[in-house]
Amino acid sequence: MAVGYLVTVVLAALIVVFCLVRIRGPKPLFFFSYRLGLVFNEMPFVVLYALAASTALAFAEGDIATAADRAAVGLAVVSAAGLVVVARRGMRTATVVRGALDEALGAGTATRRRPPLARILLRPFFRRRGDVRRVGNLGYGDAGRRNLLDVYHHRSRPQGGAVLIHFHGGHYDQGRKSTQSLPLLHRLASRGWVCISANYRLRPAFSHPAHLIDAKKVIAWAREHAEEYGAAPGAAVFVAGSSAGGHMAALAALTPGEPAYQPGFEEADTSVTAAIALNGYLGTYFDGDPATSPVNLARPDAPPFLIAHGDLDELVDTENPKALVGALRAVSTSPVVYAELPGAHHAFDLLHSFRFEALIDGIEDFAAWVRAREKPL
Repeated sequence: MAVGYLVTVVLAALIVVFCLVRIRGPKPLFFFSYRLGLVFNEMPFVVLYALAASTALAFAEGDIATAADRAAVGLAVVSAAGLVVVARRGMRTATVVRGALDEALGAGTATRRRPPLARILLRPFFRRRGDVRRVGNLGYGDAGRRNLLDVYHHRSRPQGGAVLIHFHGGHYDQGRKSTQSLPLLHRLASRGWVCISANYRLRPAFSHPAHLIDAKKVIAWAREHAEEYGAAPGAAVFVAGSSAGGHMAALAALTPGEPAYQPGFEEADTSVTAAIALNGYLGTYFDGDPATSPVNLARPDAPPFLIAHGDLDELVDTENPKALVGALRAVSTSPVVYAELPGAHHAFDLLHSFRFEALIDGIEDFAAWVRAREKPL
């Protein structure tokens, strides 16, 4: 038996299982399954390519000779079928997102777009675009590298764009600005937006409200400086975040101008036009303080929200974001879009995939709806 081929097939089969099933077993198993599912659930084609190439090579070299070899080929075929299922679940995202937009914002809000097949199938890791420039490591506070941000803007620097601020995830104790939602930042920047991705202070050295204060500082910085990079005067400011960053974004959106979270810059405008939470944890902070839960901060004048969450998220059950959706819809005069993504795990926003590209399409439609109804200054 070709040992190398068998190892490839068994690994592919494990990846399929980790993608199709939410596993919450012992910590070593969870870590292994989470990491593999995190990547390959969004790009199953890479595993499919490896399976096809290794199977073809095994036949070409005459390694498929015994019953065990043929069993390995059979497992490869089953794994390939499982990868197709994984891919099809990702492709269903477009329909789900369009339905969520039409339900919350009105029929006809969502538009159909062709997915960028070459990028998804051949270059899922390559997130940069030639027409987008990144201006890195600009300071917005006095906390060193944890108070640095990056700005993404179109190279031609067109005037009149909106602003998107993104906060990374990482359990509030890890992570950095240049890792998450980059396909979203580059897409919007290529459309003339000014996009900002920011670091912030982390646990255990800092805890709430330090993270939120940093988020407010970034919003204030954007309102003061984004016009230098092509944003419109008084531009619409969208705040977004992944995982813990989604929690930050929601808190920031629901506490505009709150003096307790703006020490030394109380007069700064930290209101936002809309909020976007991607695979976000939207409950209470680690200390259990009810005031740290966005659910308890829902208000009639809350901005529009778009919340997207995977139905197979290993770290945050769907009941968590649904609680905020319900709280907002009960009191807010603004719409709340909730898209539950079929087959999506935690951190689905890292790569160019059918799932995330379709969600970015939806975010563009959501932003267009919000901006069309924005009150002029």
